[in-house]
Amino acid sequence: MNLSENKKNFGFGTQIRKSPYFDATVNWGAQGFSVYNHMYIPRDFGDPEQNFWNLVNDAILCDVAVERQVEINGPDAAEFVQLLTPRDLSKLAVGQCKYIIITNAEGGILNDPVLLRLEKNKFWISLADSDILFWAQGLAVNSGLDVSIHEPDVSPLQLQGPKSGKIMQKLFGDSIKDLKYYWLEHLTLNGIDLVISRTGWSSELGYEIYLQDSSRGTELWNTIMSAGNEFGLNPGHTSSIRRIEGGMLSYHADMDIMTNPFELGLDRLIDLDSGQKFIGHEALRKIKADGVSRKQVGIIIDCEPLAGPNTTFWKITKNNKVIGKVTSAIYSPRLEKNIALAMISIEYSEIDTTIQIETPSGIKEAIIVNKPFYDPKKKITATNTI
Repeated sequence: MNLSENKKNFGFGTQIRKSPYFDATVNWGAQGFSVYNHMYIPRDFGDPEQNFWNLVNDAILCDVAVERQVEINGPDAAEFVQLLTPRDLSKLAVGQCKYIIITNAEGGILNDPVLLRLEKNKFWISLADSDILFWAQGLAVNSGLDVSIHEPDVSPLQLQGPKSGKIMQKLFGDSIKDLKYYWLEHLTLNGIDLVISRTGWSSELGYEIYLQDSSRGTELWNTIMSAGNEFGLNPGHTSSIRRIEGGMLSYHADMDIMTNPFELGLDRLIDLDSGQKFIGHEALRKIKADGVSRKQVGIIIDCEPLAGPNTTFWKITKNNKVIGKVTSAIYSPRLEKNIALAMISIEYSEIDTTIQIETPSGIKEAIIVNKPFYDPKKKITATNTI
């Protein structure tokens, strides 16, 4: 959707929230928004390809306040959080973050958030697009566990790209260099209380900056943009190009409640023999024993560069038989290829298998390849290169 001249009054009513950074992003050139977790998220600053190059060459600042937090407090908080996920959290330290999946009783994926342990009995679940707050509150009612669950006044920004470390160093000093991948710190900036984590949704070096006072969103945004000016910082949005290059998953696109983690190759996030109690344990054990009938693969589509990401699921066929669907597709200007993530029948999932894709512009040839498409060992994100 395009904004009218009266940009600050843009909206569909109070049922869709504006982030603390909304006015700042409009002032800095945001031209289009989507809705995620009942909140507007900037999706267009004019040129998605330039946004990609800004990300991989310099740095971008993204309003991701839509990553709403579910805060879990109380004496039994750790036990309750473990109930939500098949990943073993017994060694999760205070100040550490982990990528987790949340499953239902049938083993279906409800969300794939980042979990932050801020204190011994205080956790944030940083959500993808879903209503996990209601799921968690509902589970707590008859759990017998002493917990309090609510959505706090917390709004993240993502500062991502190879120069993000230099910008953070200018803002917070040399000590920020010691912040390890998937760890967090409590810091202040101009009197603003923040939680900083070495995480992000870009497959690049990056940080997430969690504001805990929504009245200071514009101030925080402008402070970071000012500090980043000498390093080529640009306002931006999460990059579908870089996400798909990195094989990063998007909830509702690459997975949903009907998808189980084994189909996505997320076995490392499932600890069936840890002795921990969690929702979906028996279902996941059975799925693992029986094996999956489909799996996620990477594909290269042989056609003219795609004009943008797919907005519908594209059928995949082999010998005129439907065998799967393309879930996320984009043209990568760096790789000079149309790359995609797809869910496909297991018998057709071998590398180098040729398939056909029913795109809006006709049937196109494609081939199954390894994923991620770029930096498969995640060296960029895991290495601190300040």
